Amino acid sequence: MRTDEAPCRLIFAGATTLDYIFRVDHMPTGPGKLLPIEMAEVAHGMAASAAAAAARLGGDCMLISRAGADLAGDRIVADLERDGVDCRFVKRFDEARSAICAVLVDSEGERLAVPYYDKALAIGAEWLPLDRVAEADAILVDVRWPQGAAAILRAARDAGVPAVLDADVAPKKVIGDLVELCSHAVFSEPAALALSGRGTVTEAVEALAVRYDCFVAVTAGPLGCYWVEDGGVRHSKPPRVVAVDTLAAGDVFHGAFTLALAEGMPIADIIDFANAAAAIKCETFGGRLGAPDRRQVMTVLKKVAS
Repeated sequence: MRTDEAPCRLIFAGATTLDYIFRVDHMPTGPGKLLPIEMAEVAHGMAASAAAAAARLGGDCMLISRAGADLAGDRIVADLERDGVDCRFVKRFDEARSAICAVLVDSEGERLAVPYYDKALAIGAEWLPLDRVAEADAILVDVRWPQGAAAILRAARDAGVPAVLDADVAPKKVIGDLVELCSHAVFSEPAALALSGRGTVTEAVEALAVRYDCFVAVTAGPLGCYWVEDGGVRHSKPPRVVAVDTLAAGDVFHGAFTLALAEGMPIADIIDFANAAAAIKCETFGGRLGAPDRRQVMTVLKKVAS
């Protein structure tokens, strides 16, 4: 574990969106009008939300992403910068619209998301600041921009920098190719089941750990996280909370995981730290706006241990 006082330098690369989140009593079952209880507008996206979560936990976080040269892009950058994320490498494209997403969150904390990604956003990776990767203590990429993710993962591998893949649902070839390049793959349950072809999380994490030469973990919502260590499957449950909003819980987990990995925590402690951060987030409406600070996470972990 790092002993100096300087915050770990982290790079996150992937999706950014401007989300309009509506809290409703129930999900719609057909056409009509549904009046929300409350509403939040917040910059989201897998990598962006993870970066903001890690910054709130004390990381020195940079985001590499794409957005349109539009008002939505302005709002995305301003929102993330307010939360301490360095957005100098969020590249803006004149001919593209920034990604936006409408999200409904019901009384059980579950959500329905309708994202829009403009195909005009350039997919090339030739402009990436790959020289910055060697300066990082850890990096994270998501699956929403495969070309950028692959370039950054290769740079991290060449520099010996720990590289985390947020392996959410995507085409199997996309996920498989990126897992081959990372040092730590943290899958969502649906992605792990789909890629492994297995029927349970335990079977999936075991099969994927055999298939790929990297650390493999699978997050399964309130059931917690499963991972393979010393040849066996291990499991850690998150602290119990009353879930108000599960949106971005996985992103917060990944941000906390990446920070703890950079700090050199043992893997079981990394999982517990990330589990606690994601669980606390679920207690607050507004997606990543519920991401906790370091003091909140440590307080919860102390209560669990006592």
